Parts: sequence; structure tokens; C-alpha cells
Amino acid sequence: MSDLGDAGHGAGGTVAKERRKYWIAGALALFAVYIFVAARPVPRETIMIPRWLISLESGYSMPLPGAQAPEAGDTAEAAASGALPFRLGDHFGYADPGGTLPINRVRQRNVFLSAPYWAEYDDAPEQIEILDNAGNSLFTIDESGGVQGYPLYLDGRLFLIGREMNTLTALDGEGRPLWSYDFAAPLTCVDGAAGFVLTGSLDGAVEILDRDGRRFYFFEPGGSRISGILGCAFSQDGSRIGIISGIDDQRFLLLERYGDPARGEFRVIYHEFLEDGFRRPVHISFIDNDSRVIFERQGGIGVYDLRGRANRTIPLDGTVLALDAEGGGGIFFALVARPGQMELVGVRLPGTIVLRAPFRSDDAFLHRSGSRVYLGGGKVLAAFEMGKR
Repeated sequence: MSDLGDAGHGAGGTVAKERRKYWIAGALALFAVYIFVAARPVPRETIMIPRWLISLESGYSMPLPGAQAPEAGDTAEAAASGALPFRLGDHFGYADPGGTLPINRVRQRNVFLSAPYWAEYDDAPEQIEILDNAGNSLFTIDESGGVQGYPLYLDGRLFLIGREMNTLTALDGEGRPLWSYDFAAPLTCVDGAAGFVLTGSLDGAVEILDRDGRRFYFFEPGGSRISGILGCAFSQDGSRIGIISGIDDQRFLLLERYGDPARGEFRVIYHEFLEDGFRRPVHISFIDNDSRVIFERQGGIGVYDLRGRANRTIPLDGTVLALDAEGGGGIFFALVARPGQMELVGVRLPGTIVLRAPFRSDDAFLHRSGSRVYLGGGKVLAAFEMGKR
């Protein structure tokens, strides 16, 4: 250990150069995004104010060129949203709204990541240690406790999906099972809202479970040559359901609760055939205070307006990697992948594209929290604030 004197000094200089190299490369990777996003209105009188840029490789953070100081209340609002969980390439962790990384790790095993909890685990875990977003160990989910599977966080609650993907178990605050429910086929999508859990499965069934794990609603959309639920979403109050079902033809369905709220009664208020569609999980979300549903469809994104009872298609060339599940302020964002290129697309509701920001990266990340938009590419994570001008 005594040899670390001069050797450590030389190694430190080398490490500093390497970090600087990664930092410069990462900054350049998102420079094109900065030019497009920060310099142009999105839409008229709405601008994207650059806040910070972080290198995941080195952990260094700096303001973006031209960044403005936060206005009164901005910092408090961002801080209230809490630490942001992110996955980007082989890195995962949490980003503080102020531009630091409380946790920044290189993935070695499977990763469960949510706002309050995270864990790394093996393919067939006997134990899963659950940690908080500061890295503190909270409890361990042990197979000897009668449960096994993979963690999932929904609607403020922790669950396990069984190893065969056909069992859902609710856990208490210390990782102990509260109830379990067995499905007839593997689950393909899960969502939660207002104490309910919405599921779709490979056999084409849609089910809703109540807080105690009892089946509240069951529905089989049918209407396609091959059954299967490829996407499902709850509105915030649990009164509406959006579904993407079937292959050849694929369908978008919107259901609404009616009658006695204590009874599981829903009816279809809109459906549309989506032609061939996809043979994989499909993005679907309620946005803009539950006034619209956005969903992935062949050739772009579908937007259904619940107030006007109208649907439109926003044409996009590429594969949708992520959708802004909030869509507040009359704008939502999509992250689209094409060979050798990513693109951030901003859409002014009801359906006008007002931003196209291409950048080169093999991986990308998008998250929206109120007026804050987080964007990642390569090994760099950046934050922008939506403001007025």
C-alpha cells in the first residue's frame, strides 16, 4: 500500500483525463438536442429552459450553455417531485432535481426501479433486498416467506409477479404477502389506480382486482384472429380503461364505468381497428388530466379526445420508445428510434408536431414531471424546464 504515493498521483491525472474525455463526448452527444430544444419555442410563447447536464460515466454535472437561473418557486417545485429513477444504457439510479446523482450504478443483474424502491436480483431470486432511493436497505423479500417472483411498483404499492408471469402478489410495507391472485395465462400488461389493479393477459382477458385482491371486473374484447392484450392503462380515478388488444386485426378500446360504483360494470364507449398492429407490448397512457388517451399505432401515435369524442393519428417514422404519460400544459413528448438515430418529438394537443430534435445515441431516456422534462442519450442525462416567453 505504501507504493500508492507517486503512482496514485499519476493514476489520478489519467483518471481525470478519462473523465474529461467522457464528459466532452457526452456533452456533444446532446448538443444537437440543446440547439433544437432550448433555442426554439415549443409551441409559441412556450420555451424549454436548459437546467443541467450530467455525465453518468463520471458523475460530473454542469449547467447547459445559456441556462437561466430558476425562477422563484421552480426549485421548490422540482424538489417536491423527489428523486427521478432512470435507466440509460448500462447505467441506472436516481437523479436529484438539482442535478446530482444520489445513486448511479452500472447494471450487473436484473434491476427493479421505481420512485421509492429499487433492487438488483438474479433470474430466479431466492431473496430480493429492497432499498430506498438513498441506497438504504429497507427489507428483504424472502422465498421462505411463501412468495417468489419479480418486484413491481404500482399506485403506491409493492407487488410481486410470479416467475411464470401468471401470479400477482401484493406486499405490505415490510415485504410480507397480503394476498395472491392466479391468472389463467401469463400477464402482458399491468397498471394501477385508485386502489385497483388492471391486468391484461396473453389469452386476451382483461381483469380488474380490488384492494383486497378480489376480481372486480372481467372482459374479453375478442374481435381479432389472435387474442392477446398488448397494452392497458387506467385513468387516474380508475373510472376509464384504455386497451390495445389482438393481432390481425388489432383494436383500440376505451371503456367507462357506469352504474353502481361498488359494482364492476364497464361499457365500451369507443373502439377502432388498427389494422395489423404490433406483436409486442404497446405504449398507452391517459394524459392531460385524463382528458385524452395516447397510444402507439402503426405509423405513429393515436390521440383520442374524451371531451370531443374524436380520434386522430400523428404520423411518426420509427419505433416509439417512450411516451410522456403526463401530457400537461397542452403538450406531450414522444421518444422515437430509427436506425442510428433518436428523435425527441413534441406535440401540441390535439395533434400538431411543434418540435423535432434528432440526436445520435444507441440508448435514450425520457421522463416528464410537471414542467420539468428529463432527456438522456448515450451516457448523458439532461434536464429542461418548460417556461413562458
